[in-house]
Amino acid sequence: MRCLYSHRKMIVTIWLNKKRVNKTAKIPYAYKASENDPLVLIPDEEKAVLVEEALDYLEQGHSSRKAASWLASKTGDKISHQGIIHIWRDRRGKDSDNPSKVLAERDKVNRKRRPKTPEDKKVAVAKRKQTDAKRRLTMAKKKLEELTPKNETVTENLDFSVIKSKQQEQEVVFSPNAGPQTEFLAASEREVLYGGSAGGGKSYGLLADPMRYFDNANFNGLILRRTNDELRELIFKSQGLYPRAFKGARWQEKKSQWTFPSGAKLWLTYLERDQDVLRYQGQSFSYIAVDELTQYPSPFAWNYLRSRLRTTDPTLPIYMRATTNPGGIGHGWVKRCFIDPAPAGNKFIAKDVETGEDLVYPESHEKAGQPLFYRRFIPAKLSDNPYLMEGGQYEANLLSLPEMQRRQLLEGDWGVADGAAFPEFRQKDHVIEPYDIPNDWTRFRSCDYGYSSFSSVHWFAIDPSYDTLICYRELYVSKHTGRDLARAVLEAELGEKIQYGILDSSCWHQRGQIGPSIAEEMISQGCRWRPSDRTNGSRVAGKNRVHELLKVDEVTGLAGIQFFNTCRQVIADLPIIPSDPKGGDDIDSRTSQQRHTYDSIRYAAMSRPKAFSPFDMGHGVPQQSWQPADPVFGY
Repeated sequence: MRCLYSHRKMIVTIWLNKKRVNKTAKIPYAYKASENDPLVLIPDEEKAVLVEEALDYLEQGHSSRKAASWLASKTGDKISHQGIIHIWRDRRGKDSDNPSKVLAERDKVNRKRRPKTPEDKKVAVAKRKQTDAKRRLTMAKKKLEELTPKNETVTENLDFSVIKSKQQEQEVVFSPNAGPQTEFLAASEREVLYGGSAGGGKSYGLLADPMRYFDNANFNGLILRRTNDELRELIFKSQGLYPRAFKGARWQEKKSQWTFPSGAKLWLTYLERDQDVLRYQGQSFSYIAVDELTQYPSPFAWNYLRSRLRTTDPTLPIYMRATTNPGGIGHGWVKRCFIDPAPAGNKFIAKDVETGEDLVYPESHEKAGQPLFYRRFIPAKLSDNPYLMEGGQYEANLLSLPEMQRRQLLEGDWGVADGAAFPEFRQKDHVIEPYDIPNDWTRFRSCDYGYSSFSSVHWFAIDPSYDTLICYRELYVSKHTGRDLARAVLEAELGEKIQYGILDSSCWHQRGQIGPSIAEEMISQGCRWRPSDRTNGSRVAGKNRVHELLKVDEVTGLAGIQFFNTCRQVIADLPIIPSDPKGGDDIDSRTSQQRHTYDSIRYAAMSRPKAFSPFDMGHGVPQQSWQPADPVFGY
């Protein structure tokens, strides 16, 4: 009889051999089948020692969940908190006078250790997230074991490796860089964007990601670039990677396809126009990836390809991946899709790119209200790639670029786009934490109306110290009539004293012969406005005024306009609004979505806002810096 003696707390714990009924019976934790007789179970010495440590950990008063999580992270085999309690009762509870009493005392201690304050709860949540990340990393390592030699373990940095023969030493084909590249390969969300500065190892990460499934005959993957010329570099990199990892892997130039010994297939091809996605109609893929996603002008191709994501093999997950640098023709929609919804590195519920609404199951579905899937953005930096950082030559090349390109390619700054109308916008200068606005500050609002597109409303306060405009609230809605929008505006500003409101002057246009205008409908609800300036040259003058407000004063170090970080739409739109491609001193009129946000800000800037100050006082009576309009406009 084989025994394992583990010394714990001055006692000897004995692990005995066990027997099972048949070859398919479940093997207990920390046991393995004997090579000589599969019906005989022998202790796994390494795991048994770790189990004893976990039981000690449990008896010290720690929770069963923490003990189970620790044990799973050490062994690589998942175990539930109920499972470790069963092991404790089996191995140590019988020797105790009252096992339930021991567990009860432990639970009492745990209750005392539960976080009481909000700060303690935040720390506990952060620790749980860290534990979950370690668990996901362990699961990723387990999936990659098929790429390592038998009786060897996956290395700490997720080595992609292959053995040419049992007599030969291991050849490391691909070893992910620590940090974002490893995080990208271990991500579990349905859609993940890996992007940021140039040289972060994005392309190699994209090629390595599906390698864990090349031993599955049912795997069918697709990797795309915008043009065939751009695709050549990706193919060249794959030719240096795949044949070394999988002997017998063949590249078929005519089909633009890799075929692996298992029967798995991976397409590397190009998609130049949105209409080209129709050639994939009727096909299915378990893995779809796009290299340099911002080269696509709209989300049409990305959304359509999602419909091709399916498989009948339950062992194959379905997911989409993309890499890109900031900038490019599709900068705006990619930013709205992956960057704006949540801080970098955090998973979030996928949102509709156009409306910003969460993608959830409809009310008629049994999963009504639950997320359809999750997304995540993982930023990449040049400093994460030690191979390109060595010598500093590539970094020097990026440092030599003009400011906008340097911010995009070196810093990975998503706050600036190619041809941006307002490149002076900076998060650090123009975005601030919310605070309580003093009641004596002048407040006003501005609005650009749209029914089928969007209505954009912004509330401003004027800091009397420097006449700084503080945008402290926004409302961004679609499919609202004039009456609906008026009620929403009044509800948002309830209890506030709003000095005036500026509305798009086109809202005063008559509809037909007798129908009221949009402005009249809003004013009838008690939501008063005066019209924006629509004289010749007002758009150019308005844009120049916005430029002036965005400037940072050299003396005070403050910008003329600042936004609360809760005003997410204007913060997302303003930096990426493109200039007029024809060279005019205006924005690109084709930008339908961002235009509404910008026009609202422009109306506010052109309303001549000014706070009351001691210099405006005359005989003790404050003088208003604006003149009331005709009463027909609401003022």
